[in-house]
Amino acid sequence: MNKTADVVIIGGGISGTSIAYHLAKKGVKNIVVVEKAFLTSGATGRCGAGIRMQWGTERNCKLAKMSVEFYENANEVLGYERDIEFNQGGYLLVAGTEKEDEQFKKNVELQNSIGIPAVYLTPKEAKEIIPHMDESKILGATFCPKDGHLNPFHTTEAFANAAKRLGVEFMTFTRVKGIETQGNKIRGVHTDKGYISTPIVVNAAGAHSKEIGKMVNINIPIYSQRHQILVTEPVEPIQKPMYMGFSLNIYCQQTPHGSFIMGRGDDNEPKDLRITSSWRFMEEMARTCCELLPILGKLNIVRQWAGLYTMTADAQPIYGGVEELEGFYLALGFSGHGFMLGPATGLLMAETILGETTTIDIGGLDINRFKRGELIFEPAVV
Repeated sequence: MNKTADVVIIGGGISGTSIAYHLAKKGVKNIVVVEKAFLTSGATGRCGAGIRMQWGTERNCKLAKMSVEFYENANEVLGYERDIEFNQGGYLLVAGTEKEDEQFKKNVELQNSIGIPAVYLTPKEAKEIIPHMDESKILGATFCPKDGHLNPFHTTEAFANAAKRLGVEFMTFTRVKGIETQGNKIRGVHTDKGYISTPIVVNAAGAHSKEIGKMVNINIPIYSQRHQILVTEPVEPIQKPMYMGFSLNIYCQQTPHGSFIMGRGDDNEPKDLRITSSWRFMEEMARTCCELLPILGKLNIVRQWAGLYTMTADAQPIYGGVEELEGFYLALGFSGHGFMLGPATGLLMAETILGETTTIDIGGLDINRFKRGELIFEPAVV
């Protein structure tokens, strides 16, 4: 098999499928998405699937707001016959320190200034939203009713199906073996199923993005880190919003079918490609959850799973091209937030590739910010 494409996208998760859809919608006719396994087999299919607009930097707020507004109408926009299951039960963000509590007040002012309907709450007011929480453990909270939870499998399928109807080809269970260049330009992609001649390659390969970069001698400053999730037995609905604490190191959501899923950050987690589970995580996660949401201590644990965060030094994504190689574009390093930013990633990358002015300025999120020392730190991350 040898073929020609206008654009080859490496990675069949939410970012790759969204970029493919938005490029095709803008009229690009010959697009190939190459995925080493099945769609959503990477981080997208292993994420907690939470969607929030409550961030501490203006750009992240705008990226998330754009994505939420797309997700609200995605079934219709993408012509999806099923349902992406966007359940907007809200996010309750809880502050565990005085410094965090003050930051939350600033965050709400920023969010409100760009149309995000977040509010600041006292511990007593927060308890009215999640009655089974221990409000004595927090100093304040913020709540946005339009945040929520999505089905990552249906959502990615919706993007992929819409892209296919626009002519995009998906090559699943296909491995990229090398990328051919000539001078400082992309020429094509070698796969285990043949060669694809193309002038443009988009690296949206998640945890494998660094490996793809090495194929063209581009050092991408990212690393992969295991993140684990705990799942309980399903019970009757008792918690609509996501409960999340950055300093308290927890996120906990009841899914539509009744199970609670929860996770936490840990800098001691392996920084490689393993997606195994550990007893240590289960013990620490259960302890944190029972302290903050005591009633959940009565539930049985049914399973764990793990996925990979592709981390950058400032926990912000890398968007755009690279100076050294014309036609090589990056959409990676989402640091655990790629799924919620999927629609924005697709549109903004399509605009970038086509040389259009981007709807949201993403110039500062280029790969060279690390060389310039212009990192952009986000205060609202677990």
